[in-house]
Amino acid sequence: MDTPTLAMLLRAWRARVQPADVGLPFRAGSRRTAGLRREEVAWLAGVSPDYVKRLEQGRAHPGAAVLRALSRALRLADAEYELACRLAGHAPERRGRVPQRIGPSVQRLLDRFADTPIAVFDASWTLLEHNELWVSLNGDVGSRGNRSSNLVWRTFHGDPGRVRHPDPQGFKQSLVADLRDVASRYPGDGELARMVAALRKADPDFDRWWATCAVVSSADASKVVDHPQVGELRLDCDILSVHGADLRIVVFTAAPGTEAASKLQLLAVLGSQTMNVPDGRLSEQ
Repeated sequence: MDTPTLAMLLRAWRARVQPADVGLPFRAGSRRTAGLRREEVAWLAGVSPDYVKRLEQGRAHPGAAVLRALSRALRLADAEYELACRLAGHAPERRGRVPQRIGPSVQRLLDRFADTPIAVFDASWTLLEHNELWVSLNGDVGSRGNRSSNLVWRTFHGDPGRVRHPDPQGFKQSLVADLRDVASRYPGDGELARMVAALRKADPDFDRWWATCAVVSSADASKVVDHPQVGELRLDCDILSVHGADLRIVVFTAAPGTEAASKLQLLAVLGSQTMNVPDGRLSEQ
């Protein structure tokens, strides 16, 4: 698996920054370099052009102060800066497999929020556990804790489930960027490496986005779920992180008094039973 290196990221990040973004003058049509030149990055960061060249070739190891300067010069987002620090060895790197253990406190959340669709994923977006209302809303993906229940794998194999994303392309890109970050934190996870390799081979978009090294954030927390019985539900989707466990808790909620809230209540009562919807009205079969 071609996990991102700091050299790769620095080249990609330099190519996307335009001189106008950092206040540098230039004449239209006078540049053949995509983004900033190495000399411009060096000037902005207070280092030599030769040092920038060696960094981009993987022949130099930046200190923490240089990384901070490069971060400012390249206009890195917080997540990008943290990734650069990890790759440079200035942040703890977690090795081994992506953890999938659900502690007792997380299990209690699943048990107590019976009226809210809630599920637990590991850092690579493999579904580990869910409550009954999650299945009623999203359907049952079958086995859990393996590749077939991984959201990224399913999405890039044409099985996005019932959730309709406002920006499907952006959602896919954010999944790739997120998974790439996870791969850098768990370089020893063989299953993750094999899944990424299979996705890169099978899907040209995945392969291209993986190689661009962009860090994308999907900020839209509003989702639409197309349910086969109750119809469309417009829901808020919040993702909570479990400190120390590297788990993600995904929660769907609806504003009180809305049609979506009423439909969620009905699903909670009926569970995953098969329902008919005659003339737009709901009834249990």
